[in-house]
Amino acid sequence: MKKTILFIFLAMSLVACRQEVENARVVDKLPVLFPDYIGVTIPSTIAPMNFSVEGDVEIVDVVARGSKGGEMHVQGDYADFDIDDWHALVARNKGGKLTFTVCTKNDGVWTRYRDFDMYVSNYDMPDYGLTYRRIAPGYEVYSHMGLYERRLDNFEERALIENTQVTGMCVNCHTSNRTNPDNYVFHVRGDHGATLIHNKGKVELLKAKNDSIKGSFVYPYWHPSGKYCAFSTNQTKQGFHVVKDERVEVFDLSSDVLVYDVAKHEVILDTLLATKPYSENSPVFSADGKTLYYLTCLQQDYPENYKNEKYNICRVSFNPDNGTFGDRVDTIYNAVEKGKTATWPRPSYDGRYIMFTQMDYGYFSIWHKESDLWLLDLATMEAHPLTAANSNDADSFHNWSVGSHWFVFTSRRDDGLYTNLYLSCVDGNGNATKAFLLPQRNPKEYYTNTVYSFNTPDFTSHPVDIDSRTISVAIESDKRIDTKVR
Repeated sequence: MKKTILFIFLAMSLVACRQEVENARVVDKLPVLFPDYIGVTIPSTIAPMNFSVEGDVEIVDVVARGSKGGEMHVQGDYADFDIDDWHALVARNKGGKLTFTVCTKNDGVWTRYRDFDMYVSNYDMPDYGLTYRRIAPGYEVYSHMGLYERRLDNFEERALIENTQVTGMCVNCHTSNRTNPDNYVFHVRGDHGATLIHNKGKVELLKAKNDSIKGSFVYPYWHPSGKYCAFSTNQTKQGFHVVKDERVEVFDLSSDVLVYDVAKHEVILDTLLATKPYSENSPVFSADGKTLYYLTCLQQDYPENYKNEKYNICRVSFNPDNGTFGDRVDTIYNAVEKGKTATWPRPSYDGRYIMFTQMDYGYFSIWHKESDLWLLDLATMEAHPLTAANSNDADSFHNWSVGSHWFVFTSRRDDGLYTNLYLSCVDGNGNATKAFLLPQRNPKEYYTNTVYSFNTPDFTSHPVDIDSRTISVAIESDKRIDTKVR
């Protein structure tokens, strides 16, 4: 009884502290928000879409009304929605929309802006969260960085592993199997280099290099069965531009594609995937596991001819029963004939599409302002840009939600310097919705104060099982499993 009375008293106190919006000056324009959430489409399970109003603002007053019922009213320095109330309102309006009325107070005067909508999609996003790397923007020094996991229905984030746990370590390319972290892999660079593979509770550290291949394992992608993991093996170099709008160029002196048999510790090579005049890169398996997609580029004389580094998307059949490839390679998207390059192919898990990034040249799209997301329909083999999700700056690395409608990607649209995570949805006709920045409790404060870029994001269906202390000890031990070539 006492707890009930206390709760009622606190609720009444909060209402009493709220200022009445009186004699508001009505303006026929939309408020300028950060993040720009006006007109976005959201999943019914997303964390509260908190936002601030730009300009000289003392108080923000926001009312959110559902087209199918329900209402929320918040007031403060920014729109800070209660998590439980938010989820109740959004779930009630799945397939409908939320209409927001925003008023601001400055110098004792209230201003009311034109209402705007957020649309609540019928497409579910059942994923538990996201995994990603956060790293300070630099070129030679790893600084403080690590792999992290963030829940999607609230603002909880936890470190999976950080480079402070092993001196001089860089961790990157964390990849799970179709969002299932029972299988995951990531790379360790530095003096204790290794490829870490987690397979259904068992952790193994592979020797970073094999004498039979040209470099270490990079850019992993799991076979749906969990039996195999595809990699490229790259001899990567970087160069620095002297013009203001271009900073870094990444190119490969050579690269090939291979498949790793997890149980047998065997590297499966094929001459079709390791040709002398071409660089093969970024392999991914199809939804049914019977096709391997990858990039191929005519090798250039680097760094002089770096602008001629242009990739097409190819495919070769794969037999998961015995780990063998077909005898024919097909080009399924010819970017070169369009004067462009394609990179980061990602098949949707329903087998319908391949999402990729297209730009002028190269494959390291994070440094290319012109890079955009495209969608290739595997039924028609026609491709189109995801216009509503793209921006005027680098839109780059991406991955699908398990339901094959939502996707996450990195973008530099906010300031041109830092990559942040954006989410969007592909509808039944292959069209994307306006992308929205990953919600934070206080987004203005969070994104203004952070000194880190987000990259290599992926969805995770449940929390990642990782013991970072045990893994860091294993990494420092230098004990590695040798691989052999089949």
